[in-house]
Amino acid sequence: MQEPIRVLHVFGGLSLGGAESRVMDLYRHIDREKLQFDFLVHSAGEDYFDKELKELGGRIYRVPRFKFYNWLEYRKALKSFFSEHSEFRAVHGHMTSTASIYLPIAKKTGIPITIAHARSAGVPAGIKGVLTKWLRRSLKNKTDYCLACSKEAGEAVFGKECMRQGMVEVIPNAIAAPQYVYNPEMRRCMRQELQMEDKLIIGHVGSFRTPKNHVFLLKIFGEIRRRREDAVLLLLGEGELQEKIKELAEREGLKESVLFLGNRSPVSDYYQAMDFLVFPSIFEGLPGTVIEAQTAGLRCLISDAISGEVKITDLVKAYSLEDSAAEWAEYVLANCEYERQSRLEEVSAAGFDISEQIKRYERIYGIQ
Repeated sequence: MQEPIRVLHVFGGLSLGGAESRVMDLYRHIDREKLQFDFLVHSAGEDYFDKELKELGGRIYRVPRFKFYNWLEYRKALKSFFSEHSEFRAVHGHMTSTASIYLPIAKKTGIPITIAHARSAGVPAGIKGVLTKWLRRSLKNKTDYCLACSKEAGEAVFGKECMRQGMVEVIPNAIAAPQYVYNPEMRRCMRQELQMEDKLIIGHVGSFRTPKNHVFLLKIFGEIRRRREDAVLLLLGEGELQEKIKELAEREGLKESVLFLGNRSPVSDYYQAMDFLVFPSIFEGLPGTVIEAQTAGLRCLISDAISGEVKITDLVKAYSLEDSAAEWAEYVLANCEYERQSRLEEVSAAGFDISEQIKRYERIYGIQ
């Protein structure tokens, strides 16, 4: 029996992040008899998806995290890895900060296809962001394919001129859409399980990192809570800022009405319980969370810093981060009563269902 073609995906780690979740969705739905995914990560410890991907037949390889001062050590580790592992049809780099280093090394060892995939439209603040931009400056010339989850992400990583010339292929972050369809019975069960049958549930799904803007989210919820004592905030996700946000919630007198649920699976069940998704990110690529929420018929208030490509139904409204927390709260409260229904057809028609995306990736990987 012929061995499947293997594609190596490069990530910082395998936490429950947006890009990682989207690739795992692909992995669950591909024909693994003809295509297998392996992962090269820049983390030492076991992460959220490690166990599942091994069960699916994937392999995990590790290299040191890039610190800039360890440039030579980093290159040496990558050269050693790819000299031993040149069996991949393609190397698909989702970590674009150092893709200009690892993709050319992979190419020189004989790997046929290299891919740089822009997943975010921003960079960290400070010197780390400056260095990331510097490392990306020539990336478009060091890869066979430039992919992006949105126009904004493509411009941020590869440049506006590269986008204008059609050098970047935009592939939206697809989801396994049917599993998010609105289910009234699941909504009833989840709200009962959470003991929130009579609550106004505001939700957010995302890692606790600066771009997700949890500080402003708490301000918005504080304004909602002042007007609606039955309001609660569900926060799904984990991350480096989680403890600081917990402390802030307590200082603001919101401890009893803000629930930190951590990473939960399946997240689709929690969308059913929510009444409104509030998503005030400072920057994003194209957040799958907002696509998932729309599929579940959930109204969303997002920041206008997020790509307009995410607005595929009339359930999404964008506000400026310059608008006050009170203005955000007023919109939520004025629109939290509505007839809920699935939007699966609209999501699928907009190209966000995973079955169509699999065909596009198979073409890029050279699979007939």
